[in-house]
Amino acid sequence: MLDLLSDILTNLSMRGTLYFRTSFTQPWGVAVPAYENVARFHFAHRGQCLIHVEGTENPVSLAQGDLVIIPHGAPHSLYCGHEPEHTIMPLDAVLQASGFDGSGVLVYGGEEPQSETQLICGHFSFDPHAQHVLMERLPPYIHIKNYGESAGRWMEASLRMIGEEAGGQKMGGDLIALKMSETIFAQAIRSFIEGHEATQWGLGAFSNQNLSRALDAFHKAPANHWTVETLAKAAGMSRTSFAVEFQKLMAMTPMEYVTKWRMAVAKKVLLASGTTLADAAESAGYASDSAFTRAFKKETGRTPAEFKRNGIAIRSTV
Repeated sequence: MLDLLSDILTNLSMRGTLYFRTSFTQPWGVAVPAYENVARFHFAHRGQCLIHVEGTENPVSLAQGDLVIIPHGAPHSLYCGHEPEHTIMPLDAVLQASGFDGSGVLVYGGEEPQSETQLICGHFSFDPHAQHVLMERLPPYIHIKNYGESAGRWMEASLRMIGEEAGGQKMGGDLIALKMSETIFAQAIRSFIEGHEATQWGLGAFSNQNLSRALDAFHKAPANHWTVETLAKAAGMSRTSFAVEFQKLMAMTPMEYVTKWRMAVAKKVLLASGTTLADAAESAGYASDSAFTRAFKKETGRTPAEFKRNGIAIRSTV
């Protein structure tokens, strides 16, 4: 069985894509456009730069060894700090000017070779129909300083290997870097939800020892007959204490969380080939198709049949 975080990320159908490894020399700047259903990341393998995420007040200073994740695919700029109003160019323009064809290293910038900044850039895409409060509530960006060191020696070694493999000449290098970057992403999200900031973003239950134990039990068997009482028992708390603490840390009731996740599980079943309404209802813990249909429509605004038709139509056009 999968643990709590692994179950969430698996249901979101996370798939990694490495854009490129860069060799930027001053002056340089790149404006990255918005993209839906993705989380972008940039790791400073060598050198440093500034990152400004649209909608935030101040730029982030990304030092060598730092990792930044932009969970919601917001537009952002990466730049060296030198006259950004003149040096920041749209990503497409940078790709064209550099002659980058999608392989190897993206080389771009001015004539100051001693100022080289090597970034490893990529994104993780998610199924547009798969949603979870964890991803929805993450802040505009997550900045983990000195990431390799703070995450442990094995992570530091992994990051070095990604830097060496991504865009390199060795066979299988890009695939190795890609799979390792997926591990990095999961570990980065874990670091965030275990930190002090998670509570202020309505994700405190994931870092609370008792509440996370209840969530883990629920995720291992979402179709079971869960109530506030049974969740509280799994948490080792009284019913009242559990309900109050959950509401405080998650800004939702325990049963609201249960319903949202069950519907997420049901959506995945509905869109799978050859599945029926009964299959989806069973996966979500509903004894009858009619009860499931009512709950699904209340949560999503559509019947299961409407959702399935629409989802299949969208996939057929991709």
